[in-house]
Amino acid sequence: MAYSPEKQRVVIKLGTSTLTHPTGRMNLQHFHNLVRNFADLFNAGIELILVSSGAVSLGMSKLGLQERPIATPAKQACAAVGQCELMYLYDRQFANYNVTVAQVLLTKAVLNESSENAGNCMEELIRRGVVPIVNENDTVAIDELQLEIGENDSLAAIVAGLVHADLLVLLSDIDGLYDADPHRDSAAKLIPIVERIDDSIEALAGGAGTPNAKGGMVTKIAAAKIATAQGIDMVILNGQRPDNIYDLLMKGKPVGTRFLAQPKA
Repeated sequence: MAYSPEKQRVVIKLGTSTLTHPTGRMNLQHFHNLVRNFADLFNAGIELILVSSGAVSLGMSKLGLQERPIATPAKQACAAVGQCELMYLYDRQFANYNVTVAQVLLTKAVLNESSENAGNCMEELIRRGVVPIVNENDTVAIDELQLEIGENDSLAAIVAGLVHADLLVLLSDIDGLYDADPHRDSAAKLIPIVERIDDSIEALAGGAGTPNAKGGMVTKIAAAKIATAQGIDMVILNGQRPDNIYDLLMKGKPVGTRFLAQPKA
C-alpha cells in the first residue's frame, strides 16, 4: 500500500541486529542510510515514531564487554551507558537533515497505569514536528531484561496502538516470514500476506536470530497479534536494505510480509 494522506502515521521498530555489527558496535554506514530514508519520509509528510533497540549492546561495547551480562544490575548498567550513546547518534544524524528527535522511555508500570499520558506526550511531539524515539527504560525497568514481558517488538505494537498508527513496521535481519527457516532451507518461500494468525503461522516462528538480540520471529508474531487486534496492519521488512522502507511507504511495492488488521470486536 503506497503512502497516502490516510496512511501517514507509521511506527518503525529497529532491532539490535539492524543497528549493530556482530561485534555489538554500531554499524555506522547502515545507520546513516536508515536515518537518511527516515528523514526523507518525514519530509514527505509521514509522521514517524521509532522504537529502537540497541542500548544494551552499545553499552556492552563501551564498557568493553564481549558477552551479554547475566546479572540484571550489569545489564542495567549497560543500558544506562548505551542509551546515552544511542540517543546521541540519533540526534546527531537526524540533525544533518534538520529533523528534531525526542527520547521517550517507557516502563511496564507506565504502560499499565499512565498509558494515556504517554500517548498524549507522543501526540504532542508529533504535532510539533518531532520524531519520538521510544525504548523501554531498561535502567529501572527489569521486565524486558529478564524476558518476562517480551522485548521491543511487542513494545512497538503497544506504542502503535497508543498513537493510533496506521501501520507498524518491524525491521528484521530477513525479508519477512517464510514457510521454512531460510537460514537452513534454501527452498524456503517468503509469505507476502498473512490474513489471519493461526496455529500454522505461529508454528513457523523460531528463536532469537543473533547473539546480542532478544527478538526473533516468535516475538514478531506476538507483536502482529497485538497490532492487528487493534486494527493496525503490520509489515516485517529486511532492515539491512534501507530502501525497502521507502519502497513500501512511498512506492507501494509489495515488500516483506504484511499482516492484515483484524476487525475490532
